[in-house]
Amino acid sequence: MRAKFFLPATLIIIMVAFLILLGFWQLDRAAQKRAIYDVVEVANVASVELVSSLADLGQKEYYHVRLQGHYLPEKQFIYDNQIVQQTSGYYVLTPFVVDNPKKAIIVNRGFIPWRGERNKISDIEVTNSDTEIQIQILPTPEKRIELGESDTGGKFPILLQSIDLVLMRDIAGIEFAPVFGLLSLES
Repeated sequence: MRAKFFLPATLIIIMVAFLILLGFWQLDRAAQKRAIYDVVEVANVASVELVSSLADLGQKEYYHVRLQGHYLPEKQFIYDNQIVQQTSGYYVLTPFVVDNPKKAIIVNRGFIPWRGERNKISDIEVTNSDTEIQIQILPTPEKRIELGESDTGGKFPILLQSIDLVLMRDIAGIEFAPVFGLLSLES
């Protein structure tokens, strides 16, 4: 009789302890998300300032900033297998040089749907003349599962299945800032 009671009681105690730990984990995750939300909220009400060095971008995560420099159209990347509003396509990622020709920030210039023609990339040309852009600084996306092989052996634009700044640096021969820029509609 004791064995019949002991095993279920032990399992119940273990399950209750596990559920309590899951509850604390959820509370910790909620606190982390609240902290990120607070940072984003402060960043969204701040004025848009001109940043003159890529080294200053690390402290500007989620802020909107202006950069003066030029794109490197010959070093563009296509970030494939993206879905926006139930449409598959890709993001155009273009390096933007601010102060040092060997260092750039990756700027997400926008989403382009495939429109059923996966073998044909839309016109993604951009001028390399000096310009001013407005971007939102975002953390580098985490590397995720790849649905296929990245086409890193061909010529630019390079087709990527996931973001890997080390791989992108090696391919382009440029050091990239540890943050990403999302091009604002005002640019």
